[in-house]
Amino acid sequence: MPAEPLPLFLSSVKLKYVKLGYQYLVNHLLTFLLISTMVAILLELARLGPEQILSLWRSLHFSQVQLLCSIFLAVMAATFFFMSRPRPIYLVDYACFRPSRTCRVPFSTFMEHARQMPFFDEKSVRFQLRILERSGLGEETCLPPANHYIPPQSSMEASRAEASLVIFSAIDELFAKTGLKPKDIDILVVNCSLFSPTPSLSAMVINKYKLRSNILSFNLSGMGCSAGLISIDLARDLLQVHRNSYALVVSTEIITPNYYSGNQRSMLLPNCLFRMGAAAVLLSNRRRERARAKYRLVRIVRTHKGADDRSYRCVYEEEDDEGNAGINLSKDLMAVAGDALKANITTIGPLVLPASEQLLFLLSLIGRKIIYPAWKPYIPDFKRAFEHFCIHAGGRAVIDELQKSLDLSAEHVEASRMALHRFGNTSSSSLWYELNYIEAKGRMRRGDRVWMIGFGSGFKCNSAVWKCLRTIRTPVEGPWSGSIHRYPVHIPEVVKLL
Repeated sequence: MPAEPLPLFLSSVKLKYVKLGYQYLVNHLLTFLLISTMVAILLELARLGPEQILSLWRSLHFSQVQLLCSIFLAVMAATFFFMSRPRPIYLVDYACFRPSRTCRVPFSTFMEHARQMPFFDEKSVRFQLRILERSGLGEETCLPPANHYIPPQSSMEASRAEASLVIFSAIDELFAKTGLKPKDIDILVVNCSLFSPTPSLSAMVINKYKLRSNILSFNLSGMGCSAGLISIDLARDLLQVHRNSYALVVSTEIITPNYYSGNQRSMLLPNCLFRMGAAAVLLSNRRRERARAKYRLVRIVRTHKGADDRSYRCVYEEEDDEGNAGINLSKDLMAVAGDALKANITTIGPLVLPASEQLLFLLSLIGRKIIYPAWKPYIPDFKRAFEHFCIHAGGRAVIDELQKSLDLSAEHVEASRMALHRFGNTSSSSLWYELNYIEAKGRMRRGDRVWMIGFGSGFKCNSAVWKCLRTIRTPVEGPWSGSIHRYPVHIPEVVKLL
């Protein structure tokens, strides 16, 4: 008589509920152990009776001096613990520059200007066309007024005019939203990678708003698109030292002086992707600001992956049989970016992931090191640690790669894709446009956690984790005002412009 076939495990057991049970058990293991221990102690005390409990207490022989010393040590330990804890850093509010429609550069305008430039040959024009077709940018991205001329005006005067426009507009809106006066600012951090004039941009802000003479002022340059989170990290360190302070962080990239007027293919990419933008962020360590602050800074991790010149080779060109220029993201760039991201995940994972994911990651790491090195590494499920993701909108390929690496859904990367489509690559300020997109969609709830991931030259991968302190109302004003109702939009892989 033939043996009956065994039931299929996958169809007889709901693996989904098995996984949920495992996660709940591991994440609350300490709670279960504590409750079990307390129940056992209570049952034992109930069995002994009052007289035996009193006899047991007297047998311990605690004198008044010992009790007083124990209480004193407990108070000292509690005081030391609370005094040594880092001060909470609150994000009171922030503002993003919203460019005027007069600065809008549709694809047709961009390509018409490229054809009129005396320094571009035909191959360079076709190359820029292919970049735009695959860029993920929309028709409403903006360039500064100086870039609308033929040829563009890259003078110091025009560059400072752009800096004044984007920086002052963002700061003015931030002061209006928070009700703070310029004299209330104790710390100022301004980051702009490629435009570093003398006097500095931070000095320009101080002179404009007549900030205090004893303000702590910092101007960061040459740190790429991840400089926004580096500035937040610097402001956090300063706020840990200076009590009851406000820190103003300004992130931007000035486009005017950085227009490339040559025919080297890899250098043409910034012309096509980078657009004007800026963000002003108000941080504080004042406890009374918690009542109105939007977010609290949970963690910030900085990873600088040592890289050679390969990390800067962003694109390369190939010619097909018809002589058309193709475009591809360099494998070297994505490899270095992937290494930096892995190092960042290894650092931030134990700080934010639930215990169940940390245990699986540890077992995977031990198995690969000891048992079988060819095992595929376990990628933690960061969706269990964060409700929202803000990935630097540096380009479509970067967003695609991170979505694949972190196993994110289309909704998780929606803010990044839509910010790239609407505003282009605004460098270090792009993360704030993405955060504002989530708020404008009404998706930010109290207790939600946000993971900001910034990439920059070097190759840097910086992370910041924020926790929402209150449900955010849909903002009336902001960069997405007047356009949020049209998003999300479908972005095809290739937009044929010819």
